[in-house]
Amino acid sequence: MIFEAITPPWEEEHKVLVRLEAETDPDYGEDPYKRSIEKLLRFGVVNLDKPRGPTSHELSAKIKSLFKAKRAGHGGTLDPAVSGVLPILIDDATKCAGAVMRGGKEYICVMRLHGDVSDEKLIEAIKLFTGEIYQVPPIRSSVSRTIRTRIIYRTELIERDGRDVLLRISCSGGTYIRKYCHDIGLYLGCGAHMQELRRIRAGPFTEDDSVTILDVYDALKR
Repeated sequence: MIFEAITPPWEEEHKVLVRLEAETDPDYGEDPYKRSIEKLLRFGVVNLDKPRGPTSHELSAKIKSLFKAKRAGHGGTLDPAVSGVLPILIDDATKCAGAVMRGGKEYICVMRLHGDVSDEKLIEAIKLFTGEIYQVPPIRSSVSRTIRTRIIYRTELIERDGRDVLLRISCSGGTYIRKYCHDIGLYLGCGAHMQELRRIRAGPFTEDDSVTILDVYDALKR
C-alpha cells in the first residue's frame, strides 16, 4: 500500500539548460576518459554500504586512510546502529557534499507500536505523516532543536506483523526517521519507536551499486 504526496526528486525529469556552447582548447586540460586512476580518485565517490556498528565518521576516516586522500567526507550521517548507503566523497569531490546531503533519501524501516492499533487507524496516521511535516530534532542531535519543515515524498506500507510495521520511506534530506516513528506513536496514542533502519538511497546513490568496506580492501589489494 503506497501513499504519495510528491514525486521524489530522483524520479522527476530534469532538463539541462545550456547557456553557452564552445569548444575546449586541446592545449588545456585533458580528455576525462584518458585521465589516470590517481586523478579520477581526486574526484571520486565511494558508495559504501555501511554496516551496523561503526560511526559514519570512522568509516569516512578509514576510506581517507585507505586511499591516502587529503580530505574525505560523507553525504549524510547514519547512526552506528543503522546500515545502508553512505556516500564517501574523496578530495575535490567533497565540494559536492552539500548537494548529496540535501538530496532525497530513502529508507526501509521497522516501526514497533507500543499498543494494539487497527489497520484503519494506522493507515490514517501514515497518510497524515505523508507530505510536508514538522520535526524537532531528537535530544541526542548535533543540531539545534528548533522546529524544521521536512517532506515525506512517499510512504509504502510493505507489511505488518502485529505491532511491527515495515515501511519504505522516501523523504527529503535531514528527515529524522526515529522522530517520524515517535511522532506517529504520539498521534496513535499508543507510542512507537524505530526498531530497525536501513538507508537504501542517498541522492543519486542506491544500495544496488554500493560496495562493502571489504570490497574496497579487496579492490586496493589488486
